[in-house]
Amino acid sequence: MSQAAGAERDAEAVSKFVESFAAQLVEAGMQRMAARVFAALLASDEGVMTSAELGEQLRISPAAVSGAVRYLAQAHMVSREREPGSRRERYRVHGDQWYEALTNREAVIRRWEGALREGVASLGPDTPAGRRMAETLAFFEFVEGELAEMMERWRVHRERVFGGR
Repeated sequence: MSQAAGAERDAEAVSKFVESFAAQLVEAGMQRMAARVFAALLASDEGVMTSAELGEQLRISPAAVSGAVRYLAQAHMVSREREPGSRRERYRVHGDQWYEALTNREAVIRRWEGALREGVASLGPDTPAGRRMAETLAFFEFVEGELAEMMERWRVHRERVFGGR
């Protein structure tokens, strides 16, 4: 956090926000440490912190930061980058992290659809389990189509509200 911006903030209030938002993410299914790291990055003005900065702010070990960042990077919620002129890594949260995370879920949904198609074929479409599997497949096909359209509407809305940032 920059000195000027940091001086204007109540560190305790920021810490309370980070822990409160992290708790909401945990309740929604995210790993606890990943949720805390993500919330801390999201609450930082630059959206970039080093492992040491995250560890100090959250009072967690470098190993905990590393595990959390690995999870968040796999979910496309943060990216790793080298600190200029250093071997140290920085972790960045982007303004479009929700878009990226949801967009990357499309690949997961497509894999589930493939597995579900195999399930319908294996179980038989006229059996109770096969019908349940077919309905699940139809749900994911519906979600995939809606998600693509929703993300396009989001791009237009984001441009209108936030401009080319």
